[in-house]
Amino acid sequence: MNSEFSRMEAVQSPIIPVVGELIKNSPGTISLGQGVVHYSPPPEAIEILPKFLNNSTNNLYKAVTGIPELLTVLTAKLANFNGIDINGDNCIVVTAGSNMGFMNAILAITSPGDEIILNIPYYFNHEMAITMAGCHPVLVGTNENYQLIPELIAKAITPKTRAIVTISPNNPTGVVYSETTLKQVNEICRERGIYHISDEAYEYFTYEGIKHTSPGAFIGSSEYTISLYSLSKAYGFASWRIGYMVIPQHLLNAVKKVQDTILICPPVISQYAVLGALQAKEDYLRDNIKTIFQTRQIVIDALHQLQGLCTITPANGAFYFFLKVHTQINDFELVKRLIQEHQVAVIPGKTFGMENGCYLRVAYGALQQDTAKAGIERLVKGLQIILS
Repeated sequence: MNSEFSRMEAVQSPIIPVVGELIKNSPGTISLGQGVVHYSPPPEAIEILPKFLNNSTNNLYKAVTGIPELLTVLTAKLANFNGIDINGDNCIVVTAGSNMGFMNAILAITSPGDEIILNIPYYFNHEMAITMAGCHPVLVGTNENYQLIPELIAKAITPKTRAIVTISPNNPTGVVYSETTLKQVNEICRERGIYHISDEAYEYFTYEGIKHTSPGAFIGSSEYTISLYSLSKAYGFASWRIGYMVIPQHLLNAVKKVQDTILICPPVISQYAVLGALQAKEDYLRDNIKTIFQTRQIVIDALHQLQGLCTITPANGAFYFFLKVHTQINDFELVKRLIQEHQVAVIPGKTFGMENGCYLRVAYGALQQDTAKAGIERLVKGLQIILS
């Protein structure tokens, strides 16, 4: 065996399977860990599948960037919901989820040794992708409410910087960035000749009257803004592995090279399912997100009992809360004890880049309300006992 250092040794291990193994060894555990929704795809996504099956050519490879019918539907969605016009400066590429869109983007815009700015806490798969590509994540702190600090971001830029990444609504914190702040970051990218990678997987999940902002809609931003979208969350499509990206036209050839090598073409059956899903009645998204909002309120009410033991940052998006726990206990050890002693699972903050202090990500989208209520009650009781 070759003992030389492998590029993969520098990449952190995915935390979800690690926590999943702990859950498996503690039957009855309620997981507040994985970031998925509890509901299924709309019936329209299933009803369209015979159309896919009845086309005798659908077993063949299709276009690298996505089937034309879907690109047309996505163009309309982007214009209506995001305010993004697909024009000569930009284009859509359908991907196997927005994680793949991120990897496409990193490989398309970087050379080994380049830098990508991540705001902490970051989404762990972003940091992993950057490291896999032989590039360096440059970590920039956020304020006490996990909001961006544009001045710090600007100071972190070097000649090797190729992009700034923003995630709004945010994973893991659930915060939503304001249009003003996102414009500041987007303007920094324009001035410094770098890309703005905007991860918008949770675009529909905003509460308390907060509106989602897509940087790709800012005037003149098409040539340097890369926008990432997913069907996994809002439409319950997690295992269908389908998403899309909006990229500057000048990156299309590079992205096609990456996608053709890794994927050849996005799964055509999943693309058909998206065609169906995007025809779902308005009440599908409205009612399901309303249910998650109600679950969010149950979680907030329970977390209030942890005041003094934890700092609970307000969050008006996605389906997460990110707790700062006032303890010297290592976050992974705390997660293990919560699973083994109190049968509730959350994700340790270190996997999101929080090296100093003890942080936990609480996810509440994957559970029915009764189960979520039981899970959050176990978490509150467990932390009260462990920290007492």
